[in-house]
Amino acid sequence: MLSRPVPVPERDGLRAGKAAGCNAQALLPGPGFCAKPGRNRRDRTGHAMCLRGNRDPPQPGADMTDRFSFALQATDGAARTGVISTPRGKIRTPAFMPVGTAATVKAMMPESVAATGADILLGNTYHLMLRPGAERVARLGGLHRFMNWAGPILTDSGGFQVMSLAELRKLTENGVTFRSHIDGARHELTPERSMEIQKLLGSDIVMAFDECPALPAAEEAVARSMRLSMRWAARSREAFGDRPGHALFGIQQGGVTEALRAESAEALRAIGFDGYAIGGLAVGEGQEAMFGVLDYAPGMLPEDRPRYLMGVGKPDDILGAVKRGVDMMDCVLPSRSGRTGQAWTRRGQVNIKNARHADDPRPLDEACTCPACRNYSRAYLHHVFRAKEIISSMLLTWHNLHYFQELMSGMREAIAAGRLAAFEAEFHRVRAEGDIEPI
Repeated sequence: MLSRPVPVPERDGLRAGKAAGCNAQALLPGPGFCAKPGRNRRDRTGHAMCLRGNRDPPQPGADMTDRFSFALQATDGAARTGVISTPRGKIRTPAFMPVGTAATVKAMMPESVAATGADILLGNTYHLMLRPGAERVARLGGLHRFMNWAGPILTDSGGFQVMSLAELRKLTENGVTFRSHIDGARHELTPERSMEIQKLLGSDIVMAFDECPALPAAEEAVARSMRLSMRWAARSREAFGDRPGHALFGIQQGGVTEALRAESAEALRAIGFDGYAIGGLAVGEGQEAMFGVLDYAPGMLPEDRPRYLMGVGKPDDILGAVKRGVDMMDCVLPSRSGRTGQAWTRRGQVNIKNARHADDPRPLDEACTCPACRNYSRAYLHHVFRAKEIISSMLLTWHNLHYFQELMSGMREAIAAGRLAAFEAEFHRVRAEGDIEPI
């Protein structure tokens, strides 16, 4: 029988810090982070922790697990909320993972990302293997120390990026040979090499190596690709070995064909993984087709393991995925939009480039508590974007990540209270109103 989680004031960092005995006077927004520069870390319980310049990730404490596990705490229809436990910290689900492609979330300091409420980051195997190189990262202490992120990290397998290099790659049963987009150097990525690279990086959650065909595609091509990915999944499982405290996720493929998705899920369950991803979506099929797959695909995967929808997405995509049983998501959208003058708010997108904002003294969102909304006007944000100032990317990215994490927090609370339907209705009602009227 599922038990309801104990309510935790996720947004009240100051209260969490005081509970942990932290003597800092002010905390950044989010679950327990000290405002003093260079001292922002979370301890193993999510409380405030001043590390006074210690850049090494804290070691597992007596109150933390030394293994990977997932506890489902409440459900509301198909939607779920729970906690993934790792030696580096807990991940509250449903979870949105900011993307740190090259060991950084662009325009953000790691402590700033944590202050938005993020529990876990995503690193990109393809980009990190090319630059600075997985062996170099390992020599320097692993990805966590290299990028100064103490919490959990998930790395993708590199398959998606390699498959997108249509003109620069050759696919065989063994793996993929490709030329670097940086210097043209030749590389080979196989399931075994992908597992080796991700071990060198030291990520907490490792993804099996797979092929991801772009959609639309002929069903025969999708079936051939899926079966190759399942053979690669078995090789990934074998190469991953026994690594306590680290998890390997298999990736379901099959395009938008239910029978192929079922075949893929059966193959993955037979191999056995710590978690399961739904891959091959958000690659051109459109939201309606994606939701059509999500109406059945999560239910094909083990109920007691996390379910991760790869590469999604916009706020309404995320809400629709959570409603259908997805636990984890990632997307570059919040940071990429922030660098191009796009802000995501409760009322939808705001294009800060537009001249209507030039004399507007109001915040992006009066209900938002991020630094961009607390301390700056739309007029200022418009100005620094037009002037190509770096602070524009910093503030808009922080705002977008804060909004995405607020959305996840709201869904977790709604699922625990059994009111996700009401949350969804209010989400769409406010978005339908659109942005505030110009002055």
